[in-house]
Amino acid sequence: MPSFASPASTCLNITLRGYIWPRAQVTYLRNATRLSITKNSRPFATQFNPSDRVPSRPIPRQLQPTFSKANMSSQRVPIESQRVDAPLTSSATFLVLSATDKEDSISTIRSVLASLDDLAKNVSIRDLNAQFACTVGIGSDIWDRLTGLPRPAELHPFKEIKGNKHTAVSTPGDLLFHIRSERRDICFEFERQLMDQLGDSVSLIDETVGFRYFDVRDLLGFVDGTANPVGPAVPSSVLIAEEDTSAQGGSYIVIQKYVHDLESWKSLPTETQEKIIGRTKLDNVELDDAESGQRSHKTLNTIEDENGNEHDILRDNMPFGSPGSGEFGTYFIGYTRRLWVIEKMLERMFVGHPPGLHDRILDFSTPLTGTTFFAPSASLLASLDSD
Repeated sequence: MPSFASPASTCLNITLRGYIWPRAQVTYLRNATRLSITKNSRPFATQFNPSDRVPSRPIPRQLQPTFSKANMSSQRVPIESQRVDAPLTSSATFLVLSATDKEDSISTIRSVLASLDDLAKNVSIRDLNAQFACTVGIGSDIWDRLTGLPRPAELHPFKEIKGNKHTAVSTPGDLLFHIRSERRDICFEFERQLMDQLGDSVSLIDETVGFRYFDVRDLLGFVDGTANPVGPAVPSSVLIAEEDTSAQGGSYIVIQKYVHDLESWKSLPTETQEKIIGRTKLDNVELDDAESGQRSHKTLNTIEDENGNEHDILRDNMPFGSPGSGEFGTYFIGYTRRLWVIEKMLERMFVGHPPGLHDRILDFSTPLTGTTFFAPSASLLASLDSD
């Protein structure tokens, strides 16, 4: 850790490995606004004003400290496998695979899944601050053959939902790997080693690489994931508890790959877009719910049970696309303790609530896939290859 000294109010120096660098040369702190540091064994805070800085030669790379600007403490251990609430990252890969009919495919898959935590550690150790995490989901069709364990109570294939105008399609998938990191190369390396281990026991159904877009916005221009639970509400919304002891600690996952008609969307006035979404575009302020008639996307995705209790899900959606090929989309992934909650959201979106008044976001967003998985706990996953 470098030592910081502030000998005068007009000058802040950093002493790093015997070198003293004046404030004008601290170019790697360009985006910092406040750092909590220690001086003479006592914590104190120093304010940095980016406007005070002037161009200068940067600190040599070999002398730069390695702490994160957002978090002064470095990550010391890898993020454990099957953490459905792993931190939001700037890159993700959504890998959907199907088991082949090879004689040893099931045993190979079982062995790879049981040792997935070791593979994750081997890759993530290269840069723990990259916040690498992987969650694997197991599909309904392969659950019995692969695990030999009791089936989670709500696990079943994704149900196609047909509305008057739009359809939520159902597509196959035996395995989902939700791979996340701040570094794209680490996602790539994990996937490369994973596929080497799986070999011809699997075939590819879909592979989508997502990216974080500005301040967590989708390609429609709106902030995504605002309704996610926080703090203690996360496990109570996402992780199965005593209601299904055989699946305890696990979570249901639903994925859908949407492509957007951005040209048509951008032709709408901003006010119309905001009414469709249910929030303001610039500052993400929630708009009032419609009391009748056409409901917004926000309202249709607000689910209550018969007792009036609202149920949340955890989304980790990612934009994806290729401007050169004209592809723009959102990869929806939702984690939930209760599968019926996401199914109810989709029913309200595609059929409408009231029926006939579908979610107008679907006029500009078409689902290409729809698959349900179950993410078992890390301990259950590790036990798959035990005798």
